[in-house]
Amino acid sequence: MKEIAGAYEPKAVEDKIYRQWLESGFFTPEKLPGKRTKKFVVMIAPPNITGSLHMGHALENTITDILVRYKRMHGYKTLWLPGTDHAGIATQNVVEKDLKKQGLSRHQLGREKFLEKIWQWREQYGETILNQLKRLGCSLDWSRTRFTMDEKYQVAVRTAFEHYQKKGLIYQGERVINWCVKCQTALSDLELEYAEEKSKLWHIKYPFKDGSGSVMVATTRPETMLGDTAVAVNPKDPRYKNLIGKILILPIVEREIPVVADFAVDKEFGTGAVKVTPAHDATDSAIAERAGLPYRKVINEIGKIINVGPDFDSLKIAEAREKVVAKLTELNLLEKEEEFTHNVAKCYRCNTTVEPMLSKQWFVKMKPLAEKAIKAIEKGEVKYTPARWKKISLDWLREVKDWCVSRQIWWGHKIPIEGSEDTFDTWFSSALWPFAALGWPEKTSDLKNYYSTSLITSARDILHLWISRMVFSGLEFMGKPPFKDVIIHSTVQALDGRRMSKSLGTGIDPLVLIEKYGADATRFGLIFQEFGGQEIRFNEQNILMGKKFANKLWNISRFVQLKTQSLGGEASKSEKLTENKKFMKALAETKKAVEKNLNAYKFGEAAHLLYDFIWHEFADKFIEDSKKREDAETTAVLAQGLREILKMLHPFMPFVTEEIWQSFGEKEMLLVEKW
Repeated sequence: MKEIAGAYEPKAVEDKIYRQWLESGFFTPEKLPGKRTKKFVVMIAPPNITGSLHMGHALENTITDILVRYKRMHGYKTLWLPGTDHAGIATQNVVEKDLKKQGLSRHQLGREKFLEKIWQWREQYGETILNQLKRLGCSLDWSRTRFTMDEKYQVAVRTAFEHYQKKGLIYQGERVINWCVKCQTALSDLELEYAEEKSKLWHIKYPFKDGSGSVMVATTRPETMLGDTAVAVNPKDPRYKNLIGKILILPIVEREIPVVADFAVDKEFGTGAVKVTPAHDATDSAIAERAGLPYRKVINEIGKIINVGPDFDSLKIAEAREKVVAKLTELNLLEKEEEFTHNVAKCYRCNTTVEPMLSKQWFVKMKPLAEKAIKAIEKGEVKYTPARWKKISLDWLREVKDWCVSRQIWWGHKIPIEGSEDTFDTWFSSALWPFAALGWPEKTSDLKNYYSTSLITSARDILHLWISRMVFSGLEFMGKPPFKDVIIHSTVQALDGRRMSKSLGTGIDPLVLIEKYGADATRFGLIFQEFGGQEIRFNEQNILMGKKFANKLWNISRFVQLKTQSLGGEASKSEKLTENKKFMKALAETKKAVEKNLNAYKFGEAAHLLYDFIWHEFADKFIEDSKKREDAETTAVLAQGLREILKMLHPFMPFVTEEIWQSFGEKEMLLVEKW
């Protein structure tokens, strides 16, 4: 027996204990002791190779580790498979910024050498975040670590694309997509972030060809009028009923355009008449399709005006806006401009304002794939926690648009079409993760043994980007859902409610907290706040509480050690001890309640139960009361109580519990002790 002395020092314990876990091999399911017939399988949400651990990662992986450790102690054959995502746009951005410091661009290097640079970067930094997860205590099977650009994974991506092709679900077409002029690539609707910006609403007069007056339109983007092909009104709007079909003269360009009717027009917004620019707005494109209008592209991929004339061609968007407004004023066609605040779409990687534009891209037809996912979710084959995310997922799948899967970047899986230089949307490859990471399309033993998985946990911001896409991909390629349960955890925000961000100065590095308070305190302090809500407003006081709790457990254990020479002894008799019966009953009830909460994915509730029982029932009441009695019976109950507490708390605070467990000379690690 090793003496428990002094205060608990996480730094002296955590590295040592994690090395012991690694050496034991128990993170690998095949090396677990005993006969294990039931399986519990989780695939990590693969972090980007550009990433370092943030609070969202810390919460997400603590949740998963709690469940994996809990199931391992219940005798399950547990596999938690790690890996990283190549993160096409994000990684290309990082390496391009690095090159810029050297006065170089990817175009100067050329595609081949640029990709060599990215692979070098990945070798140097790509597994940083995985090593940080070890600091957090995550019990992943590192022997199975995968990367979404592995050679075998590339085969999986090509196989999936060819499968979709054979089924007629792949097509190339010109559609209005979201374009980032900085990243020089298409983006999906789900890859946009929105920022509130102060702008103006310009009211512009479009004169009738016959000189009978004009129609007033309101717009926040006057420069796009250079590509207008109509003005649309709602057919039920009495103000415009008699004007439908009349011809207008488009100001500045002096091109004839019609007034068309479409129910998509909001009668209440602006003047109730909207300019239609089909090549630069998705809603306008749909109006144009219904009305048979032409498309005129007037903004190009580098954000400059084209196809208008010498006065405007080659101007940047902001310059063109200024010139259009000046020209309208000169022509006496600008009625007024007013202050206007609206949400503007931004690229999720570089924060540049996104330009909707007509572009030739590769698409996947979504209707047949979405229908499969809808059926599986409605049947309960995939369950959501909290339950509200089921409806949100179904709503998205029912309204889903065809998926633009091509990206105009160099880093990523190249689309296997002759002559195409495009790569796949990163989410195309990560949608295959639950089975491709197990070896698909090969019929590997891992695929046979570990698909489908038990659950996935993730933040709400990638519910549709990733989770919904994994659902239909699993059904399409494997014939069954990729997981049974989806846990959507809270988003960790700053204490004042702002999003956590390094650039805003609101980000908190979990590794700083681990260094300051220890991994157990960081884990417990985070999970203590997780009650399945939309957000957690992070308060560092909870981490400090976690540190004090670890110290309390250490002191409890030192007291029990002084009272007894081992955790065994006469514990079995404790149920019959009259004076200790009440405590043993409370212990059994707490264990049942903790199990019930963990089985229902109620992590905060379980953490609070443990905290209250250990600190108040065990330490404040039972231990204090036991000091008045020196009998062997009470000592046996103390030993049994601590033993059960260490087991219950281990999934939450693995390091301190393992260290205490081993200090009592136990033969088997707490990691694999029976619950």
